[in-house]
Amino acid sequence: MGRGGHPKDRSGGPERKCIATGKVRPTRELLRFVVGPDGQAVPDMLEKLPGRGIWVSAERAALERAVNKGLFSRAARQKIKAPCDLCDTVEGQLAHRVVNLISLARKGGAAVSGYEKVKAWLAGDEAEVLIQASDGSGRGKSKLSTPYGGNFVGWLTSAEIGQAFGRQSAVHAALRAGGLAQRVVEEAARLKGLRVSHGGDAAGKESGTT
Repeated sequence: MGRGGHPKDRSGGPERKCIATGKVRPTRELLRFVVGPDGQAVPDMLEKLPGRGIWVSAERAALERAVNKGLFSRAARQKIKAPCDLCDTVEGQLAHRVVNLISLARKGGAAVSGYEKVKAWLAGDEAEVLIQASDGSGRGKSKLSTPYGGNFVGWLTSAEIGQAFGRQSAVHAALRAGGLAQRVVEEAARLKGLRVSHGGDAAGKESGTT
């Protein structure tokens, strides 16, 4: 994932059709929903819930369209309730998943936080993923660069990054290459679609911060 937030292209893998855009895309770029017992659209972040999957592109505009236009009901051929705050619910679940994955990487010794530690990993070619808080100082963040051929995540808040490291807040973090790093990159890309505006800012996260 470059600074544009797109994971490295990987051929193959399952594809599904988005009910909002009509486009067929890899499932890693989509969000899966199932119909709950109460007839409500239920997000399935782990893609393991039973039932026929309903797929929506991991983009806020696509999910809003699916909610507002009744596209879940059309796809399921039955009346489906899609709450108006579904976008925010999904965003929160994705953020929680990314934070948990980073925390697991930390516990396995594959992640560090703090400017000096991250700088050392970058200098020693140990880092595969650079993570920087959306509400961190732009001047401070500019002093660190995405690893060559690596990935960048810049739409978590300092509180969310801090949570992954058992701290109140953190602006800089890095991940070593490995399975968890790739999962962080892919889940963070989906989160970006729900959180970051077309202008490139994390919606509601960066305004007024230094």
